[in-house]
Amino acid sequence: TTDVPDYIYEIVEQIAFAAREDKKVDKRSGVSQRLPISTMELAVSNAERRALLHGESLACPRVGDIYTALPGITGKLELEYEGEMKGADVVVREIIRTAILRVYDKYFAETNTQQIEQWFNLGGSIKIEDTQSAKATVAELEQIQGLFEKLSPIGVTQKDAPEKIVAAAEFLLEGLYAHKKLSRSEERRSEEHTSELQSHHD
Repeated sequence: TTDVPDYIYEIVEQIAFAAREDKKVDKRSGVSQRLPISTMELAVSNAERRALLHGESLACPRVGDIYTALPGITGKLELEYEGEMKGADVVVREIIRTAILRVYDKYFAETNTQQIEQWFNLGGSIKIEDTQSAKATVAELEQIQGLFEKLSPIGVTQKDAPEKIVAAAEFLLEGLYAHKKLSRSEERRSEEHTSELQSHHD
């Protein structure tokens, strides 16, 4: 089965809003109604591919799956000169980051994440690969003290399926990155997305 969390729907929707507001995107050609639909399709198919790869019964799209839709998003946007100068990839990453920020703030505005930030500030770093199994990623995320307890605003607990826990935890961490509380290095090969999060002070 495929289970798309509400916050993933909301981020994809906000990508279209943020793109329409971005001065680097050409207003005359506009932002197609197809943009959120095709972004969601690409994110879901990436999640389904991962589930098949690991024999998991639940496909749960994550923020990382939205990033794998980057080429599809850039192909649907006409950029102004300033956007062309920055590069389509950079512009779209900024748009995704804005979308994540808005949805993160809706759920986690009241959440104290100091303990999580502290873990990274003390030298912790985490690698999230979109081709990794949910169980393996949960084991990786378990190192971060206080992380799983903070997922209650989106209705996720440690009793949930690992696929749901990973998606929720990745959303929270991506929100901290969007707020510049963590920094990230990324690798992208054609079909894969690896994100390494570390302290912003490095």
